[in-house]
Amino acid sequence: MDSVTQAALGAAVGGAVAGRRAGWRAFAWGAVVGTLPDLDSFVAFDNPVAEFTYHRSYTHALAVQTLAAPLIAVGIRRLQRRGETPWGTWLPAVWLVLVTHALLDAMTIYGTQLWLPFSDYPAGLGSIFIIDPLYTLPLLAGIAGALAWRRDWCRARRWNLAGLAVATLYLAWTVGAQQWVEGRAAAAIERQGLSAQRMLATPTAFNSLLWRIVAVGEEHYWEGFHAVGSDRPIRFRVHDTSPALLSGIDDSWAVERLRYFTKGFYSVTRGADGAIVLTDLRMGQSGYYAFAFEVGQRRDGHSVDRAVRRHEYPRPDIGVVVDDLFACGRGRSTEVMAC
Repeated sequence: MDSVTQAALGAAVGGAVAGRRAGWRAFAWGAVVGTLPDLDSFVAFDNPVAEFTYHRSYTHALAVQTLAAPLIAVGIRRLQRRGETPWGTWLPAVWLVLVTHALLDAMTIYGTQLWLPFSDYPAGLGSIFIIDPLYTLPLLAGIAGALAWRRDWCRARRWNLAGLAVATLYLAWTVGAQQWVEGRAAAAIERQGLSAQRMLATPTAFNSLLWRIVAVGEEHYWEGFHAVGSDRPIRFRVHDTSPALLSGIDDSWAVERLRYFTKGFYSVTRGADGAIVLTDLRMGQSGYYAFAFEVGQRRDGHSVDRAVRRHEYPRPDIGVVVDDLFACGRGRSTEVMAC
């Protein structure tokens, strides 16, 4: 999730656990600790695939966070004046802030490696978009209310817990909505006879009502959109995956790593200069994907290795995307998406 959301969640959790003893400092330190795992974004890698797939790794691993929590709690305790708040109050607060950060990230589709060092499996439920105001705003409202009533802990606590409860209920709603859309999508795929081997449904930007569906087969993938509660049929657009382009480089580290990290939700295309582009189909939409990598070069009819580079898709025209979303809601198919 975005940094504002993670700071808000950290502040709310920190306040809930340590607020009675530490007051407003519990909220402040919770916000700080809630952003610490994302400092891995500043770690430099000489390979863009490594940079992509090692984000949300060790700093988001539950075992590593459990080992780090006592050290961070000691640091916070030493920065406080003597006798204010004991270390035993900070320890559970810090641990819960770190763990809830990782678990919230795992609700998105990116991939969070919760189980390192035992497994690098990238957990990603994909029930919530990386920025969703309906999750963040209740947290902020609860924190604001708690700080406004900070001299009356009973009222402050009720405000903060109410914000946490509403945000958590919203997370539960997204999981239920995802299950409903996936059920509808699976039925549509079977009814239309699509030869899909795997399928996912993720929310479109900033909401949990309109969902994007991706189904992947051996040679093609299908993309469709569906709104929660809609009884309109799901219409899919078909695209080639072109896995044969990877012949000759399919055992390279970059290709193997991307296949694993995307869980098979990828396509392969040829760039304008003959570059072989492997695209993560989970984030973005057709023509506007967030992550794609040039993993090889096409020469004399063969695919050969080359230095891996990030491939940039054109930035989406926001006006067109918004118009498409409204068109989807009216049940009118467009060139970019169909409902």
